[in-house]
Amino acid sequence: MKKALKFLAVFIATLLISCGGKEEKKKEGFSYEKQAPTETVETTTETVPASKKIDLSNKGIGPVKSVTLNEAIDQALATHGANVYKQMCTACHRPDKKFIGPAPIGILERRTPEWVMNMILNPDEMVQNDPLAKELLIEFNGSPMANQNLTEADTRAVLEYFRTLK
Repeated sequence: MKKALKFLAVFIATLLISCGGKEEKKKEGFSYEKQAPTETVETTTETVPASKKIDLSNKGIGPVKSVTLNEAIDQALATHGANVYKQMCTACHRPDKKFIGPAPIGILERRTPEWVMNMILNPDEMVQNDPLAKELLIEFNGSPMANQNLTEADTRAVLEYFRTLK
């Protein structure tokens, strides 16, 4: 019997030694433990819409390369421009608020006179090749400016009218 007990003790000791040496890998899974929140830093870059961007160096693409504006507004030219604007532009533009297209109020504080005239005279090419005109097209839901086939003189009158908008 002593032999059997010794044999049983050795067998149990061997069994315990052989089973105790293995490490079980923890399985990833669902856990009830609360995790400490990780701090995230959000970097926000404020995007200025194209209609509010200021670019006083871009002259646009078209026939107008240079425009000279007098200090004083030419009232006769501005009146003619107001009439042209009312006939040709008010379907899409309102003088003082966003509509289908941007409002022209304060446009000469954000764009060069040449850019404004080229946009009116040459909207198709401007939208295809001018980066600012492309951004405006996107901002105004893909509504391209219609080419009204105005003369350069009528366009200059509209520009003078824009100078009166405050």
